[in-house]
Amino acid sequence: MAGSKEIRSKIKSVQNTRKITKAMEMVAASKMRKAQDRMRAARPYSEKIRRLAANLSHALITDYQHPFLVKKPTIKRVGLIVITSDKGLCGGLNTNILRQVLTRMKRWEAAGVSDIHVSCIGNKGLGFMQRLGAKVVSQITHIGDTPHMDTLIGPVKVILDAYHAGDLDEVYIAYTRFVNTMAQDSVIEALLPLSGERLGTPQSDWDYLYEPDAKTVIDDLMLRYVETLIYQGVTENMASEQSARMVAMKAATDNAGSVIKELQLVYNKARQAAITKEISEIVGGAAAIAG
Repeated sequence: MAGSKEIRSKIKSVQNTRKITKAMEMVAASKMRKAQDRMRAARPYSEKIRRLAANLSHALITDYQHPFLVKKPTIKRVGLIVITSDKGLCGGLNTNILRQVLTRMKRWEAAGVSDIHVSCIGNKGLGFMQRLGAKVVSQITHIGDTPHMDTLIGPVKVILDAYHAGDLDEVYIAYTRFVNTMAQDSVIEALLPLSGERLGTPQSDWDYLYEPDAKTVIDDLMLRYVETLIYQGVTENMASEQSARMVAMKAATDNAGSVIKELQLVYNKARQAAITKEISEIVGGAAAIAG
């Protein structure tokens, strides 16, 4: 059994760790509320532009069709936007989405996809893709607690330009969708080409009047559509990250408390054993002197 001094040192160390995890839990709880408010504020606009873009995919356009609406006959080259966190200590959040991404990449390779271009948003995803040896064409890390579209669109534009130029046949986005504080879903969604059926719009004939012209309106709308979905994915991932970190740090704090109780029990037993030994020695010595 370890000595009393060593056990006291372990208890002090675990107590210090518990203070850190408790502080991180409180910070994550504060950031989580702000991230959730930001995410919920962006959802209505995201859903509306999804619906409008889906309707546009069924519109009767005779003079212009945006490249984002054209489905390629064969899929040989794929673009993938991976959204993860910059920091760890958030449970299995990044592990789950990266495991799903790896499975999807293996499935693409088995289906004959010869080239996968990856754009990474977040340090954890970037590190994973670099270790995997994937073709990372753009990246952005350390975006902070408040995402801004002007900083996000730069790296993503590399993927969009490649698709627009015909170098990619499909584009997907991978992120963690926020469900509630205790649950987050890892999702990989098809971003381009736009499909009305995929977004839940029944196949039917749509028509619009465009001002000043169809090309100007549709080009701007398609850009807004992609920007909005990427921004929404980042806000969803941030809300999920803070929720997962808060839960993970709470579990770590609780576990530290359990460890402290166990160590205190061991310490009390060791202390009691030492006292009993000292009493036995005193009694034995007194008996020897009296005898």
